[in-house]
Amino acid sequence: MVTTLRAKGAKSKGSKSKDNTSNTSQGASHASTFQTSKTVTSSTTTTRTSTPPPQAQTLTKVPKLNSAVYRYAAWLEENQLKKTGAWIAVGVAVLVRWAVSLGPYSGFATPPRFGDYEAQRHWMELTLHRPIREWYSDSSKWWDLDYPPLTAYVSWICGYVGNLINTDWFAWKESRGFESDDAKLYMRATVLVLEILIYFSAVLVFTQRWFANKAWTRKHTALLLILLQPGLILIDNGHFQYNAVMLGLVLWAINSFLDDQDVLGSIFFCLALGFKQMALYFSPAVFGYLLGKSLRQGFFGCIWKLIKLGTTVIVTLGLMFSPWLQSQEEILQVVHRIFPVFRGLYQDKVANIWCAVNVVIKLREMFDIQELVRFSTVATLVSFLPSVLYLIAKPTKRGLIYGLINSSLSFFLLSFQVHEKSILIPALPITLLILDEPAIASLFVTLATFSMFPLLRQEELTLPYYVLLAFWAWMTSSSLSSAPRFLQFVAVINLLFITAMHIAEIAVPTPLPRYPDLYPVLNALWSAAGFVLFWLYFNYRQFATVHAPNMGLRVTKRRE
Repeated sequence: MVTTLRAKGAKSKGSKSKDNTSNTSQGASHASTFQTSKTVTSSTTTTRTSTPPPQAQTLTKVPKLNSAVYRYAAWLEENQLKKTGAWIAVGVAVLVRWAVSLGPYSGFATPPRFGDYEAQRHWMELTLHRPIREWYSDSSKWWDLDYPPLTAYVSWICGYVGNLINTDWFAWKESRGFESDDAKLYMRATVLVLEILIYFSAVLVFTQRWFANKAWTRKHTALLLILLQPGLILIDNGHFQYNAVMLGLVLWAINSFLDDQDVLGSIFFCLALGFKQMALYFSPAVFGYLLGKSLRQGFFGCIWKLIKLGTTVIVTLGLMFSPWLQSQEEILQVVHRIFPVFRGLYQDKVANIWCAVNVVIKLREMFDIQELVRFSTVATLVSFLPSVLYLIAKPTKRGLIYGLINSSLSFFLLSFQVHEKSILIPALPITLLILDEPAIASLFVTLATFSMFPLLRQEELTLPYYVLLAFWAWMTSSSLSSAPRFLQFVAVINLLFITAMHIAEIAVPTPLPRYPDLYPVLNALWSAAGFVLFWLYFNYRQFATVHAPNMGLRVTKRRE
């Protein structure tokens, strides 16, 4: 008779890890892993101890899931509904977005300038009726086009299709401030269709690649949680914008990088830059990751890869900007529109460092715009530089996600001309870690959504805000069950503060005539403090993830 006994932490050769173990842990430390086998025969007992190879990593458990979303995914699997699960998830996400879109939008019935809805509608009108070289030099003084060319091209397509349906929607000059139920339906539909085509598809592919070796229930749970992130829904489908297009293109770039298709990823990232200039928040991390990979391919391999990537960037951006490259004056006008420094250090009560400091030290009164531009540029560079340098030294796929977080948070906290909605940019890579860093990711999304409440309240979107934030808290509440007690304490304090703030705003809408902005200022100060702590934490996580565990990433052998 032969009996084999194994140590508790050892992994059998034929076993497969699905839910409770991962290929590597997020912050795995090096430790010795040993295995003891005891063979018992009728006459002898032999004990063998094998020595682990150098630098072996300890296998640890990934966070356990016990949320309602995970139980729902398990129910789908048990009832053999996996093939329809993705369609159900997309259907739920579409239904939630459409319900939010039934409410008001930015600038609804508020002449003379209205709001972001009118800006987007006017850009469709502008691109439809004016020559392409006049898109950025139109002197009508009505919502100047201040986004890069890909936004203009998409606006032209939407305007062209809409004009076929009803010419009144985009009539030149006569349609300014035009509002009707059918026009609202069309405009809302353009947001949703583009979101499905670009953002939803990118999320579907990401969950398949990031959790390639994980159970289907985890993939589906991540899919639902990412698609139902409340901040993006409230801004795009409520307030009215097309942020999901830019974020979707960034996510397609990430998907390409995860599959080692760096040239294709560079094309997608350039398209994201061509749609919204705020994609620059991610550019230091993308640059560091691609440079780090290039440096590991030998001298000639490095030169060849850099040539390919450089050519890709130049050609992609050149094609998008080509109509305005015929004269220096025209291209400078485009750049001036895209980067309007005259707007100031920040807008409204944004939850970043400059706005928080300005409560005590009036920066905008003490310094002129040029000085503030220099201060903010240097501060931003210093804040993301350690993360980027580390990413160049260790260009791993998991390190890329943390690098994107740290770079975008640095821009949000310290760069020039930041808006409340810009928090959606770091929220993307953080939400992608919703199952890897469940407690932290869910807490960040909660705080990010809360930080945009003053804007949403101004647009009368408080009801969908309360519903979606409560829905998110319910979906992710179980993530704190396995979190450290300190993090649980922080989450409870944050929830109590948010609840108290909302109760106070309902009970006493105008607390003190002398301080009409008291609630927005308190919101900005609390949120900014939280975002600084998140920035510190994610920088620590990037450096602590020494060997960047792949957490089920598909391994590819493609080389460029």
